[in-house]
Amino acid sequence: MAAKRKQRGKLNQNRPKRKVFVSLHEKDGEWRDKFISIMKGWIIDRSVKIDYVHKVNRKVDDIRRVIRDEYLKDTTVTIVLIGEETWQRKHVDWEIGASLSDTDANPIGGLIGIVLPSHPDYSKPTKHPRRIPPRMSDNLLGEDPYAQLYDWPKPFEPQVVAEWIERAHQRREGQPPINTLEYFANNRRTDPLRGWR
Repeated sequence: MAAKRKQRGKLNQNRPKRKVFVSLHEKDGEWRDKFISIMKGWIIDRSVKIDYVHKVNRKVDDIRRVIRDEYLKDTTVTIVLIGEETWQRKHVDWEIGASLSDTDANPIGGLIGIVLPSHPDYSKPTKHPRRIPPRMSDNLLGEDPYAQLYDWPKPFEPQVVAEWIERAHQRREGQPPINTLEYFANNRRTDPLRGWR
């Protein structure tokens, strides 16, 4: 066991820490906390503090600017933690969209979705595409998709997730992402199990 921990530490020392942004539905905050705790030492977390943006009465343009210019500006990978209702959230849509935009403030970032155990398709070999945030779903299409989708790993091995992050970081140099949808104006209110239409 000690030898295994030592091996993981060695792998961690040889791998660059990527600056990542974690996007999620605020009700899944415990999963974000768990993710950041496990990945501590493997990544640099640059995520929005939920109370700072999501719980404060701010104008839409101000929220988008804060996300893009303050949190995403020097990140290279966005990780979307996908629970049952994540696809409904306007903030998740904005965060994915900002990550996939190439601007002076923030160049295009890699994109990973991690399906949480609370999602109805968790551990199923295929995921219902309309239960995934639409902007991410667009980037899972084709033979060589820009984004990648994984299940929350059990057991959670940080070096495996770090490999996912590294591959997403490198994919930024390939084909451009799809980022053509109109941004959500509001949260979606339809049945989360039916997915977006």
